[in-house]
Amino acid sequence: MSQRIYNNIWSDAQEELRRLLTEELPTEPLHPEKDRVVFFQRLAMLYVRYVQIFRQLEKAHDHMVQPQKRRIIRVILDCVIGRVLELKNEMVEKEFSEYHYMDDVLHDLKLTPVKLEIPIPHYFISECSKEIQERKLMLTNIFKIVEITDSPKPLFSHDLSQEEAIKIIQVVERARQGRLRAKWNEESLNMKRMYGAKDPEEKEIESAVICIQKMWRGYTERKQTKMARAEELIFLGMALDPKYLVPRPAEITAQANEAFTRIKQESHEEDFQRAIVSVTTQLRDVEGPDMRENIKDQIRQWFMECRNATGSFPDYPDEEDGGSALIFAEKNPQELVEEIAAKEEEDANIRPKGKEEKKGKQGKGKDIQEEEDAGLMMLQSAFLSDLEVGHKVFVDVWQNRSETTNLSQKHEVELIKEEKTKVIEAEIRLQVDEEMRQELTNLKQLVDKDKGGKSKGSVKKKKVSKSAKRKKKEKDLTADRTLESLCQELVEQGLMKQANNVRLQDYLGDYSYLGTTLRQNDIEPMPSLSDVRQVIALYAILPLGSQVVHDKAPLIKAILLAGPDGVGKRMLVHAICRETGATLFDLSPMNIAGKYPGKSGLNMMLHIVFKVARLMQPSVIWVGEAEKMFYKKVPKEEKELDPKRLKKDFPKLLKIIRGEDRVLVVGTTTDPLSAEMKSLCKVYSKIVLIPRPDYGSRYILWRELIKKHGGEVTTALDLGSLSKISDGYTQGHMVKVIQSILNKRRILQQTQRPLTAAEFVAPLARFNPIFQEEEEAFKLWYAKTPLGKKRVKAATGKEEEEAPVKSKNTKKKGKK
Repeated sequence: MSQRIYNNIWSDAQEELRRLLTEELPTEPLHPEKDRVVFFQRLAMLYVRYVQIFRQLEKAHDHMVQPQKRRIIRVILDCVIGRVLELKNEMVEKEFSEYHYMDDVLHDLKLTPVKLEIPIPHYFISECSKEIQERKLMLTNIFKIVEITDSPKPLFSHDLSQEEAIKIIQVVERARQGRLRAKWNEESLNMKRMYGAKDPEEKEIESAVICIQKMWRGYTERKQTKMARAEELIFLGMALDPKYLVPRPAEITAQANEAFTRIKQESHEEDFQRAIVSVTTQLRDVEGPDMRENIKDQIRQWFMECRNATGSFPDYPDEEDGGSALIFAEKNPQELVEEIAAKEEEDANIRPKGKEEKKGKQGKGKDIQEEEDAGLMMLQSAFLSDLEVGHKVFVDVWQNRSETTNLSQKHEVELIKEEKTKVIEAEIRLQVDEEMRQELTNLKQLVDKDKGGKSKGSVKKKKVSKSAKRKKKEKDLTADRTLESLCQELVEQGLMKQANNVRLQDYLGDYSYLGTTLRQNDIEPMPSLSDVRQVIALYAILPLGSQVVHDKAPLIKAILLAGPDGVGKRMLVHAICRETGATLFDLSPMNIAGKYPGKSGLNMMLHIVFKVARLMQPSVIWVGEAEKMFYKKVPKEEKELDPKRLKKDFPKLLKIIRGEDRVLVVGTTTDPLSAEMKSLCKVYSKIVLIPRPDYGSRYILWRELIKKHGGEVTTALDLGSLSKISDGYTQGHMVKVIQSILNKRRILQQTQRPLTAAEFVAPLARFNPIFQEEEEAFKLWYAKTPLGKKRVKAATGKEEEEAPVKSKNTKKKGKK
């Protein structure tokens, strides 16, 4: 598509954003909503609309080539992503569930479930800084070096005894003799047929001809019938035309254009960076001296105006308040002097302490309680103000801008000049402020000398906060080592791993179409795999991919993926790393067993892992079999491995991860019932329950996995029956079955013998399915988690009754 189309997509997204900002930032504050259902519907509607804007902006940013447009779209896109995460967090708090069903909202907005999918922005990987790219290259080289230096594994793990060696030789020799015997038998049979054949008679020839004709005519009729039926299905729209299965010329051209767009983006970006350097240098050399003199003249004029108005020279504004930039606000000298004096008085005043503060806090608590009783209100957003500013930039600069002379969509020099003029002016203003402060001091001294008075020093001491004094620097146990050596050590120990090349869209699954209906009938539905995919994108990928989003969005440090074996938990961990370019660390209890022994060794291992994770961010620390770290009772066979080794130190180290660190801990568990609930929930703030696939997901999985492994899905393969039969089986079971059936020989035989559902039934029956009882056990366990308890209370209506009881108990405890 042309650049004009992407400009229109951007304009449409901005128009919808304008409507949303009008709704979210009204002139009069919204009234609290008492009905929880109505409030959630409002949140869900906002969420879906923001997701649509997100999809449009991501598409425009990905395909535009004008570097200045891409920058402003990137700013707005980050803010929209942050707002989506805020709304998701608020929906979780109001509905007490990680999964939400919006069938009715999609129906009202006339959207398909595909429109609700969270896209993964392309710039997460393509536009990372050079420093991160260099670190990733270094890590790739380390993995290659370690792979080469690793000694090949021996064919046998132990020496063979004489009897074992003789048995192997006997088996091989008997197999050889059997193959020769079969070959001789076949040759003898062929010889007998050759010599035993008689000359055919005329009747036999005639009957043979009739038989051949009958078979051929039957074959041609069946073929024509099959073709006619296929044409009818294509005509009715029930089957896809085979010509669409092969890449068409238009698709090939579109792919070539996309590759060309990427090249064009890079070249335009390079030209833009060169233009920034040249324009900045030119402005600093040519216009810099004039700017300096103009600022000085304006400040001197302000000195004289204040002197004439108040009878004395003013105090120079501090650098923290904006310096001389404060002077050029739309205020007269008298108002400015009064404002500075008022600020100084506020700084000098001491805040009330003791009982007054306590009273204030108690009052605030009562106000909050009253607000909650009055109704539900949205939390304050950290992104709406930035969205408003970004939209204003679009309206002022780009909405009505004529680009008839910029058909190649290169950068515009005038915009660079406007932006860099402000930057250079700010730099010069800082230098001028220092000079003019000294000049003002000299003027005051001269005036005071003439009056015979003493000059007063206006030097203010900067207060040092007590918290800064109390903060102790963390001890760096590896201060003398380079990052490369630490990475190499972790790779050699198997604690740093290379993520598999899987994407989030490879985690296949269908949308849950009856979620809202079931909840309206007081039935809690199990989430679909599409819901799981969406939650992982929101909680893990989007915050890790963008630093701006991570800094302001609700902070999530740790996620636990709980579900039966084979539902794709490990695949999701690798998909998170692949989509964000994150470094993968493995702190699974079984992986660290026997490594870095002793207390000091454990401290060193955790220090290295968390240090490298913060330096190589974004990073994912994976804890497989997370339940073993918090075992209620350690099994006898695992006592030597010490699976609870990290139980005490790991929660403490999570506190070290700061808000700006893009480090995420992802735990996976198949047996959460064996872990202590309190300790587990203390570490993992978000628990995502992953179910076995439902019918729609199984249908998609069978179809796509068979195609992926080289199979052909024809009418002979009844996918509906196969999906019904495989109820209870996971994605892992399906992959193993398909791999066992679709070997090279079977793939080659597909033209003569198409695949059938019966072939997959026997290998599938060898595995144990996930029964309904096991799934119910997971649901009961999840109901005991903090969020699950809130959900149960809200469903039974006990939440409102228990709230006042808790407050009375706390008061009694306080009195005692």
